[in-house]
Amino acid sequence: MNNFSQHKILFKIIRWKEEYLSHHQFVIILSALIGFTAGLVAVTLKNLAYLLQDWVEKGLLFTFEQVYYFIFPFIGLLLTYLILNHILKARIGQGISSTLFAISQRKGFVKTIQSYASLITAPLTVGLGGSVGLESPTVATSAGLGSILSRYFKVNQATRTLLIGCAAAGAMSSLFKAPIAAIIFAIEIFALDLTLVSMIPLLVASVSAILTSYFFFGSNIILQPQTTSAFQIQDFLYYVILAIICAGFSLLFIKIYTMTFSVFEKFSSKFKRAVIGGMFLGLLIFVFPQLYGEGYPFVNQLLSGDMSFWVNSKLNFGWNNLWFFIGFLFLVMVFKILATSVTIASGGVGGIFAPVLFIGSIIGTCYALIIKQFDLLSNSISDNNFALVGMAGLMSGVMHAPLTAIFLIAEITSGYNLFIPLMICVAISYGISHRFQKHSIYNLELAQRGQLVTHDKDETVLSLLEINQLIERNFVILRIDMSLENIVNEGVVKSSRNIFPVTDQQGKFKGILLLDDIRTLMFKQDLYQDVFVSDLMQTAPDVIELTDCNAKDVMRKFKETDAWNLPVVREGKYVGFISKSKMLTAYRDKLVDLSIQ
Repeated sequence: MNNFSQHKILFKIIRWKEEYLSHHQFVIILSALIGFTAGLVAVTLKNLAYLLQDWVEKGLLFTFEQVYYFIFPFIGLLLTYLILNHILKARIGQGISSTLFAISQRKGFVKTIQSYASLITAPLTVGLGGSVGLESPTVATSAGLGSILSRYFKVNQATRTLLIGCAAAGAMSSLFKAPIAAIIFAIEIFALDLTLVSMIPLLVASVSAILTSYFFFGSNIILQPQTTSAFQIQDFLYYVILAIICAGFSLLFIKIYTMTFSVFEKFSSKFKRAVIGGMFLGLLIFVFPQLYGEGYPFVNQLLSGDMSFWVNSKLNFGWNNLWFFIGFLFLVMVFKILATSVTIASGGVGGIFAPVLFIGSIIGTCYALIIKQFDLLSNSISDNNFALVGMAGLMSGVMHAPLTAIFLIAEITSGYNLFIPLMICVAISYGISHRFQKHSIYNLELAQRGQLVTHDKDETVLSLLEINQLIERNFVILRIDMSLENIVNEGVVKSSRNIFPVTDQQGKFKGILLLDDIRTLMFKQDLYQDVFVSDLMQTAPDVIELTDCNAKDVMRKFKETDAWNLPVVREGKYVGFISKSKMLTAYRDKLVDLSIQ
């Protein structure tokens, strides 16, 4: 089909939509389509990764049994590097973080390559042993497709953002068969407004995606927890302690993750990162095979009480002591954090959602085993309860998504037996983690650059304002060595403004000159050659450095100085001025643009 035919069909659809549908009705139809697409993306990514992993385990493993856990993660990262850097020649970033960047800095326009690059590279990374999850690539790919759809139908920025949220909800709903948690995930992570206008499309996308998942996967789910026992009041204190432990490991996770990135950024060559990361990851997985891939089979073993992984472990030298087993789980947990960080930092494509659930389940299981060992509770306790609550506690601490954590575990357990301990653990873990780390692992880098979209409407609008578009340049520049005669003839006569920037011969900003400062001297011609700009100028109330200031910083400077105009410089050289009135007008216009009609 040629471009003319495509545009003709698109024109007919738009005409039909304008004639028969309201904007809201059309958005609901688009959300259903995006939900269905997200479901297909989830099915495709999961099947490709699992087919590759199955082929490796049941085919190549028989030939390369001794080096299996070392060589395949290395091959996976190397292939991912080659595809991204030499075939696609693009940088796709880390799924959810890249999508958040597109919302905050690209008006919701996700890079087109994000809609298909992860479909190729994520299964290679995970299927060959990368210790990451497929949730983030699924969300990123679905968001990319949703962004493409929004471009075709030329919707506004608010609707584009909503459709990206629908893509995220659809992806998570399809993966976990947890439609309510998926909706909350989209709202918490992408800072969507919680209104009826936004809820209906999210609901439609979530349902559409889960129906797609049921069609292809049936009733199979990723996590298969056994029946959980009901909460008892005497367990309360132990869930509080578990929450504190989860908060501590949340901060440890973020710390190791960011430090690992700092280490790998020292290698200027992406090829070196892939090689070093692949070798290190292969070594970890050789010693701890449980670190291979997403890790859901291991989590399900913990939840079912199947401890065969310990019996068959290279580190089990016939020791049946419970403390050795707990120590083994602790090592697996710590090295999972490192393996996940190394996989992503060295160029692998994947996310931290599955690793967080993996680690959380170990935290809860170890904690339950210790309680049992010391016989701290008179009643019998369920390891599953603490494993599941540990997942939620760590998720809320690392991702800063407490409601998602609660409803995800509640939905996958098909009941509300754990609702009270989930609320206890999630609230405390999130509170402590947020106290020491203000931003989640997804938006940490964006927050440091002042580009983060949050539920705070003022901050969101300011983060979306582009400083370059606020700069006014219709000011007459005065050099610092100009005489009063030059000021009058070259400045006052030719300018419609009452403020003049002062620079030196190299264009370096030196200060400002106000019309009020020379009003009484303009007509004293005997002073024309005796008074200079340097005698009359004054220091600016503050200066906006273009390379490291964002709109929030500019607004703060206006508030602190009570000025109406502030000069803008780039590395010390004068660029222009930003006026408070123009900034407030831009703020108002952006606020209107973000409102979903």
